[in-house]
Amino acid sequence: MPGMYKPLELFIGLRYTRAKRRNHFISFISASSALGIMLGVVALITVMSVMNGFQKEVRERILGMASHATITALRGGLDEWEEAMRLAKEHPEVIGRAPYIEGQAMLTNNRNVSGALLRGIRPELETAVADVGDHMVQGSMNDLVPGKYNMLLGKELAYVLGVGLGDKVTVVIPQTTITPAGTMPRFKRFTVSGIFEVGMQDYDRGMAIMHIRDAAKLQRMGDAVTGVRLKLRDLYDAPRVSRELANQMPGIYRITDWTHHHRNFFSALAIEKRMMGIILSLIIAVAAFNIVSALVMVVTDKQADIAILRTLGISPGSIMSVFIVQGATIGLIGTLLGVVGGIALALNLESLVKWVESTFNLDFLDASIYYISELPSDLHWSDVGIISVGAFVLTLLATLYPAWKAARTQPAEALRYE
Repeated sequence: MPGMYKPLELFIGLRYTRAKRRNHFISFISASSALGIMLGVVALITVMSVMNGFQKEVRERILGMASHATITALRGGLDEWEEAMRLAKEHPEVIGRAPYIEGQAMLTNNRNVSGALLRGIRPELETAVADVGDHMVQGSMNDLVPGKYNMLLGKELAYVLGVGLGDKVTVVIPQTTITPAGTMPRFKRFTVSGIFEVGMQDYDRGMAIMHIRDAAKLQRMGDAVTGVRLKLRDLYDAPRVSRELANQMPGIYRITDWTHHHRNFFSALAIEKRMMGIILSLIIAVAAFNIVSALVMVVTDKQADIAILRTLGISPGSIMSVFIVQGATIGLIGTLLGVVGGIALALNLESLVKWVESTFNLDFLDASIYYISELPSDLHWSDVGIISVGAFVLTLLATLYPAWKAARTQPAEALRYE
């Protein structure tokens, strides 16, 4: 017989799984256990993909304005910035370099006042390290001409100040000028030549961009700059590349990367993702407890069969393996169905959400409220592997107690009332 060539425990365990049980309630619990595992795996894969998508979207928006790595002086401005740019270019992972000047300022227009971060740039080099030019709502980066004192404002900052293209904004910086009338704060009137919208509150609400020469004159930095911004071939290699640059560059430089500037934010996202995974894993845990209940009832129902197998010479370990196979089969079916469903849902989530929104006239992420108006999904195969292995291992652990109880069945006691 073909079945004789299979391991005995596997053959009996699969036969118990396929057989039509006399107790339909046990069959219902087994089916609901597999369904619960499937739903848990689908939910975990989908939610993890959405969390990855949000993290990727936010990271790209932040790094669209921030730099992968930054070279600054230990104190004050960076005088030898051209030499720093030349040395950074020698590293094969550096694909873009641009000097910058940053400082805090107060922007005023009539009675509208707002604080802002000023950033002086060289437009011809800035495109190599940031994509602010791709997010221009009005105007262009090419309008930043030295000596004309033009300025680019974030969309929300322009709204707060009540200005548009061609309007004047007074920039007041925390430096003073001594005049016959006394000490006066330094200020300069700029013309709004462009408005950008990155989709991040920190930049759209709190950043103003000007030409680096105008910024140097405003802050009296001479030929020095605040630092040099770098773009790397792989942003995830930023910590390693920063260490290598620090070791290779002579002189006194301070090199930081984006993981230092935004460490708290991305750490919070990672913790949130981890906690969501733990919470949703409880769905699989509940389904695993159902497997325990189902197998305990199966063991009780199969007392006579277990006793007969023991009298035929099958060891307690083999009896235990029979019920482990049965529980593992339920877990394997639920896990495989969950993985297939989760991958299909994660890969088609954006189109599915759009279909639901158009069909039922819903709006999950209102563009007027949220910066991200679409539900992003980024499937990581490593997450799929961890979730599927974890779910299957959890179901295996759930089979141990019922299988151990079956192995302790005494044949004489089980057959006494048969």
